[in-house]
Amino acid sequence: MFMNALKVKFLEGVTLEMTFIDGKVMRYDLSKMFSKYPQLKELQNNRKLFESGHLDPGGYGVIWNDELDFDAQSVYEDGEFICQEDTSINYQIGILLEQARQEMNITQVELSKRSHIDQGDISKIEKGLGNPTIGKINKLFKALGKSVSISLL
Repeated sequence: MFMNALKVKFLEGVTLEMTFIDGKVMRYDLSKMFSKYPQLKELQNNRKLFESGHLDPGGYGVIWNDELDFDAQSVYEDGEFICQEDTSINYQIGILLEQARQEMNITQVELSKRSHIDQGDISKIEKGLGNPTIGKINKLFKALGKSVSISLL
């Protein structure tokens, strides 16, 4: 499962700190990748360029220019865990929905057909950007053969 980033910070050297939709904050030193991707060395030589980076619209990675980018998944998988931040219930539901859908090995389009919920809505929910009703959540998980329960802790 791909984990989208919500925000990025540019630290000393060429170190990134990313916060992901599941609340994990991960740190990654890009210099580890210089031998594999020598073009990234330009970020070390040009601090202004390094700090000009931004997350792409989907949170899939950091973009500096047409030739320089780095994927968020590498930071998530290989970075240093810093802390866990609280996440919204919408992000938590999105993660659970995507995991359940992938366990069944079906696409969002197939889930849309099974649940009679628009694929675009499913995409938004999985990204944590939707604000689904409990009825819609129940319908989606039922289409995946799962039941939903709510508990107050």
